[in-house]
Amino acid sequence: MSTQVFPTKGNLIATKKSKDLAEMGYDLMDRKRNILIREMMMLLDDVKLLRDEITTTYDTAYKALQEANMSLGVIIDLVDAVPVDTGITVTYRSVMGVDIPKVHYEKRPMQLTYGLERANSKLDYAYVCFYKVKELTVILAEIDNSVYRLANAIRKAQKRANALKNIVLPDFQDTIKFISEALEEKEREEFSRQKVIKANKEKAAAIGES
Repeated sequence: MSTQVFPTKGNLIATKKSKDLAEMGYDLMDRKRNILIREMMMLLDDVKLLRDEITTTYDTAYKALQEANMSLGVIIDLVDAVPVDTGITVTYRSVMGVDIPKVHYEKRPMQLTYGLERANSKLDYAYVCFYKVKELTVILAEIDNSVYRLANAIRKAQKRANALKNIVLPDFQDTIKFISEALEEKEREEFSRQKVIKANKEKAAAIGES
């Protein structure tokens, strides 16, 4: 950039202002990145604990379903009798401009909606297990989505901060140095020129007096 900017005081002032704005932008990006990292770290511990719990719960639920299938045969028609749960809504909160989802689950009393004449206790147990799976999945979906959004925002903030720190700011510094040195050189040339003019005037005055 320094070779493309005409070395004037106006350009020097403008470049210094741009550099100040870039430094402010870098500070904001760095602060945003740190806040987002702190927010994500708070969720990661929850994710690990929840994943361990949901893995165990899924294993238990599928084993219970397998036993229900073995005792009753294929139970697709019974499963189809279970209504779709529509008690889930999503709202968002903003963290440094990043929309973090909040899943609201309207938990309803568990009801056995399939025909009892073909069911047994093994099917009832599998249903209870998958009811627990559903509750944990809602929580995990919220946390997983939040972590993904935060991680993506952190990468973008880091990329922009690096660009400002490693490209934009050094470029402005080089431009300021180039203009400053050019102006100083002009001032030295002007000072030398004035000295020559003054010397010539003094010499001409001395000749005139003689």
